[in-house]
Amino acid sequence: MENKSNKTNNSKEKQTSKPFDPYAPHKIRWWGWPLLILLIVGTIYIFRTNNKEQGEAQPALYKWEVNDIQKDEGSIFGTFYHITYQSPVNLKEGINATLRQVDHSLSPFNKQSIITAINDNTNMAVDSMFTEVFVLAKHISSVTNGAFDITVAPLVNLWGFGFKNIENVNAAKVDSLLPFIGFKKVELVDGFIQKKHPETMLDCSAIAKGYGVDAAGEFLESQGIKNYMVEIGGEVRVRGYNPQGKLWKIGINVPQDDPTNTNNEIEQILEVTQISMATSGNYRNFYEKDGKKYAHTIDPRTGYPIQHNILSSTVLAKNCATADAYATAFMVLGLEESKKILEKEKELKAFFIYTDDNGHSQKWYTDNLSSLIQQ
Repeated sequence: MENKSNKTNNSKEKQTSKPFDPYAPHKIRWWGWPLLILLIVGTIYIFRTNNKEQGEAQPALYKWEVNDIQKDEGSIFGTFYHITYQSPVNLKEGINATLRQVDHSLSPFNKQSIITAINDNTNMAVDSMFTEVFVLAKHISSVTNGAFDITVAPLVNLWGFGFKNIENVNAAKVDSLLPFIGFKKVELVDGFIQKKHPETMLDCSAIAKGYGVDAAGEFLESQGIKNYMVEIGGEVRVRGYNPQGKLWKIGINVPQDDPTNTNNEIEQILEVTQISMATSGNYRNFYEKDGKKYAHTIDPRTGYPIQHNILSSTVLAKNCATADAYATAFMVLGLEESKKILEKEKELKAFFIYTDDNGHSQKWYTDNLSSLIQQ
């Protein structure tokens, strides 16, 4: 009689001796799943790390087609603009129409503008653009304790653009204007500006140019444009990638005394996207008296031009109007006070060039800017 146990064993041997098929599906034992997951996670981590070490190199799909490269330029706000964007059609007409709207709202040099009417004490309702700028300006004035203040216009007029009226300025005249200066002396009520004093006048030049950059950028985005750079008088807004499919490279100028505005030496290059940048400096607009150099930026709180050690103040923010206003405020505040503001306003990035106690040029920047600096 045949032994059943032997028969069973022989059957198992025949099954186990079946040739190995590398293409057949195999079961993974329970302890194999954690190992498989670990291998997948590790592979993803290595891939991402290598990309970062290579400077986040962008794949070829971000590179623009030649026919999609649009470059427009022109003049606005007393300066020039340069705009590069990826689009199969040219949008310059819409860009110019947008910039003219900003000019009509905020330019004191436009006799028909809303801000001109307000300064003339004409009861004119403001538009959405003016409202945006006014609300943002009031906020930044509050954060900077009045170092930024759009009611500075009477003082600007007293000193004159480029200090043309300097010989006619004295302490009595400055003191006579200070009661009319102060962001708390104007309010927006039901679409109209209300002043405590008719002598109060508005000057949005330290925020309007940045706002114009934003307006042009938002127009492009409304047309479906994802990759662009808008630059107006040195204020910049970038989104997406440049025509080479890489991050945009924006330079910060060396702040050398240059009233002719011909020096374009670069101090630092930043590689950026999805951000805006504005720079304020006193190295191109200043005057000297009794051996002292006075900047073109006026401190609204004192009525006099500033004498701080910051040569140029560069601020990066999500929108250019914010960057523009803070760049001016930091020129007024000086290095140490600006640092205190930046400790609280974490969303801002800043790069300062200043002179130390020995008269040497130095630079300081926020920690969150480090990753954007081109090495």
